[in-house]
Amino acid sequence: MRTDRRSFLVGLGSTIALGRRMEETMPPPSTDLFKISLAEWSLHRALRAGELDPRDFAPLARKEYGLDGAEHVNTFFKDHATDFEYLTDMKKRADDAGVRSLLIMCDAEGELGDADDAARRKAVENHFRWIAAACFLGCHSIRVNAAGTGTPEEVSKRAADSLHRLCEMGERYDINVIVENHGGYSSNGAWLAATIRAADHPRAGTLPDFGNFRVSEKEEYDRYKGIAEMMPFARSVSAKSHDFDGAGNETHTDYRKMLEIVLEAGYRGYLGIEYEGDGVSEREGIRLTKALLERVREELSG
Repeated sequence: MRTDRRSFLVGLGSTIALGRRMEETMPPPSTDLFKISLAEWSLHRALRAGELDPRDFAPLARKEYGLDGAEHVNTFFKDHATDFEYLTDMKKRADDAGVRSLLIMCDAEGELGDADDAARRKAVENHFRWIAAACFLGCHSIRVNAAGTGTPEEVSKRAADSLHRLCEMGERYDINVIVENHGGYSSNGAWLAATIRAADHPRAGTLPDFGNFRVSEKEEYDRYKGIAEMMPFARSVSAKSHDFDGAGNETHTDYRKMLEIVLEAGYRGYLGIEYEGDGVSEREGIRLTKALLERVREELSG
């Protein structure tokens, strides 16, 4: 059954990817230094409360915030990874709103650096369906986590091997496999950069997140150093925000300094708004983050 299922996914992926290469999937060229998208996690409370249907997330990004890029989270539609009727509906709603689905952030699918070979193999296979779903929706990547138990060197070696195998499948679908600094070893920028290099595949990359640098309860990695270390491999960037002062500045991250690092690396893609605070409502937090990104972008463009 596993072999048949994998063969089906591979065949489906090749067909979809070929269709994607025959049509233009990138947004029109922009004179902006970067574009702004919306990460679905910004609305996790509304989604969990049933106040927002995941299929309406992309249209909301356009209607409420004027954004044309959406970053999905798999846990909000975890039972629909291979439900192509559901995915077709999701894609149609996004297309009708003029929004591009950029990536799927994948969680709760096992540890790619697991010390148990069977568990690690299962974790890799669990992500195959999300590669297919991402391709179907028109995304460029899935975001995965490089986690596991053992020494930093052991986890890095196992995670790199898993990433390489995922990228081989991603190649068939025209999908990248990118890793976020998401706690533990992955929040050490040097460790994550070394792991991506060890994965040794052109589709392996990073999703640098402005705020996820807690390596352990006792260690917080320097966020500016970490972003600089990850940017050479970045396929997307997460503009994490928590709290704002009266002038509209994020109180934990110097956005101007961070965006200078991003731009100096040559990155000109989307920055995804990911509001994760509780000082204001989710929707207000998104608006504040968008306004901050737009203000700093204008300053840096001058």
